[in-house]
Amino acid sequence: MNAAAERHGFVVLYPAQSARHNAQQCWNWFDAAHQSRTRGEPARLTSLTSEVARDLHVDPDRIYVAGLSAGGAMAALLGDLFPDIYSAVGVHSGLAALAGTDLSSGLAAMRGSERAETAPTGMPTIVFHGDMDIIVNPINGRQVMEASFGSNSIKETRQHVGYEGRGFTRREYVGADEIVYGEHWILHEGGHAWSGGRKAGSYADPLGPDASEQMLRFFKQRRRPATALHGGVMLSEISPYFQGAAPTIS
Repeated sequence: MNAAAERHGFVVLYPAQSARHNAQQCWNWFDAAHQSRTRGEPARLTSLTSEVARDLHVDPDRIYVAGLSAGGAMAALLGDLFPDIYSAVGVHSGLAALAGTDLSSGLAAMRGSERAETAPTGMPTIVFHGDMDIIVNPINGRQVMEASFGSNSIKETRQHVGYEGRGFTRREYVGADEIVYGEHWILHEGGHAWSGGRKAGSYADPLGPDASEQMLRFFKQRRRPATALHGGVMLSEISPYFQGAAPTIS
């Protein structure tokens, strides 16, 4: 990610969890105490993000959030809670916002339980998920996209051949303006690891495709509108994805 950020002109902030707050040093995305704009980890992470952005003179309309596993689940949650801060979300091997509200429901979601459908947020989202992931069931990748765009909104599916023999399917979510607002990369025979990561890293799969490069490419194309609404579907001014006929939910 550092190398990709250097090439594309990004500043990268790596917040870290302590073992005191989570034994596995994971974000507590599944805990109702950490699912609010005003308290818990989302509030602290976003406050830190805003502080660093101000100090380094980052364009406030070009702030993005991404993560792997629990980090991916927290990224999805932050995008859901703070559309006034984040312009797009990247979720690798993670879960949709509010997939669980306690440890039991969080573990059930990781195993692949169905998520109750909610009004799509329209948040621009890119997802990577291995179809052989045994830690976070691959159904969660689809559910992340449905949380953003609804369940009947795929305009086209394009098949690609990945690096070093790794195959993947990329599904694009296209708005009424013909702009791609979401991408779902399904990594064939991929496990619970960052696609394109270096061998020396933990939870890293060097085969690719390069998730870091693709996420930054996706982010560069997106700028947060001047105003944003919190809760429910954003207005067409905020989310051109919903201009014209909005996708239906079955």
